[in-house]
Order: sequence, then structure tokens, then C-alpha cells
Amino acid sequence: MSLKSKIAIVTGASRGCGRGVALQLAEAGCTLYITGRAPSKTLSSELTYLPTLEGTAEECRKRGGICHVRYVDHSNMDEVEKFFDEVASETDNQLDILVNNAFSAVTKCGSGDTRKFFERDPEIWDDINNVGLRNQYYCSVYGTRIMRKNGMKGLIVNISSLGGIMYLFTVAYGVGKMALDRMSSDMAQELQDTGITVISLWPSAVKTELITNMIETSAGSWGATENKMFLNGESTEYCGKAVVAIAADPKKKYWNGSTLITTDMGNYYSYTDIDGRIPTNMRQLRGLLSLAGYHSMAGWCPEWVNLPGWAITLWQNKIHY
Repeated sequence: MSLKSKIAIVTGASRGCGRGVALQLAEAGCTLYITGRAPSKTLSSELTYLPTLEGTAEECRKRGGICHVRYVDHSNMDEVEKFFDEVASETDNQLDILVNNAFSAVTKCGSGDTRKFFERDPEIWDDINNVGLRNQYYCSVYGTRIMRKNGMKGLIVNISSLGGIMYLFTVAYGVGKMALDRMSSDMAQELQDTGITVISLWPSAVKTELITNMIETSAGSWGATENKMFLNGESTEYCGKAVVAIAADPKKKYWNGSTLITTDMGNYYSYTDIDGRIPTNMRQLRGLLSLAGYHSMAGWCPEWVNLPGWAITLWQNKIHY
């Protein structure tokens, strides 16, 4: 799947899914602009096992892509706007792919803190949703403005989560992810008569550097079933394979406004993870029951039972007639 001559932005590309997406886009031939916090402000300055933005860029170049590093504080919208202005100037208003992945609250979500929302500092809302939801809206606005100058063509991918339809981590986390999925759908509605496609993309359980370390050091808040899900989950690059496949699809407008699952995209476009495995789909009933707290029931459920997307949505529908 070649994306030569395409220009892409990936926010939050130092590690995790952002890094994986950047690596796969580089392998497909993209010219990349990747963002992350300044080295002194990133977690890698404290946790030396974590990769860095410069490290991501170096690996992207090894894989054949052209990669530009930009240090951007995605909680500062003036910096965000300035970054997009610089990209527009340097590329003569060409932007083909925008992947909104920046997120700054991973450690708060997996910290083992079981306090209820009213027991926490309400500032956790901004901790989770400022660099998350709010920033993704701003990036989508500025990215679309560049795409408009380039003939209203392009792909915007908002990295979201299963937390959009079921309780996961905290109230603020779930609200942010549900809002992100709705934002993608509504943006697609306003862009339906253009060549710009907007989607939300849900990775399944991903073996990110932070989560793997949390599990291996018993620092996470999950039980044995959840630990197994993550350790047997997707690589960070599997999400990148989904982005590449969709971006290279001449009929990608079909997905406009959709919330897509990475494993479904793997089945649809017929690719495997980087280790040759087909990751477990997050629609697996056993895993969903476990995440919902029904651990005993999950233990009796066969691993091969998967729910269709409509059934998951219906299961979580809170409207009563």
C-alpha cells in the first residue's frame, strides 16, 4: 500500500499508537510531521525505557519516510495553531492525512486510583480532555483548513477507545471518548459533500510501552483477565496498518463518520499484525464481560464468541422507553 507523495501529521507520536502509526505511514512512503512534548517535559525524561519523538523520527527515516519533528504543547492552542500554519507554509498547503492521537493522561488512567469522580480533584477533567478531546477538535479545524486549500481532499483519523460506549477508567475518560466519536460523526456530516473523510478509530487492547511496564511491574489496576488481554493484544503498529489501509483505499469515503475497530479493519483489508498474528477483536464477548466487571460470567464464555457492533451499541443504550 503505497502513500508516496502524501503528507501526514501524527500528533503524540513519541510512543504508543502514535509511534506505531507514524512508523507504518513512513514505511508506506509518507512525508511526516510528528509532534510531541519537548524532551524536558515528556515522560521519557523520567522513565528511560520509553521511546522518544526523535527516536520515532529516526526509525521512520530508516523505513523510507521523510520525517520532521515538531515539539508542540497540545494543551496550548496557540502552539497548535502555529504548528499547522508552519506545516501549511512548508508544504504549500498540502495535507493528506491527519492522525489525532495526542493524549497526556495515560498514567492517570492506569494508576490504580479507584476513587469515584466526586472524590477526585475535578481538574482531572482537563487532565484527560484538554490534550484529548479539546485539542483534537482544534487540530481537526486547522487540518481541515489546509485540506480545503488543497481541493477539499484528505483523511482525518481520531484515535478513540471502547471507553466511548462503556465505563472505562474514569467518568472524564468515558465522556471524552464518547464525545470524540460523536465529533467525528458530526464533522463527517458537515464534510459529506467534500473529498475529506473523517473517522474514529478504536484500537483493541494495545501493548504500549507504558501498559506493558505497568503489567510487568504490577503497577496497573487490572486483574488477571485484563492483563492477559493486553499482553496478548495488538502491537502499537497494528493501528498504523489500519490507518495506511484506509488512507490508500480509493473508496475510503465509504467509512466517513464511522467508528471503526482496528481488528475489523484487519479482517476487511486482509492484513495481520507485525508478528503475523491476528489480534483478538475487542468485540470478543469474554473480554467485554470482564471489562464490565462480570468476571465469573466471562470465565465461562468461549473465546470465539464475538458481538456484532450493533449489539454492543444496544447493550450500552441507556434510553428507556
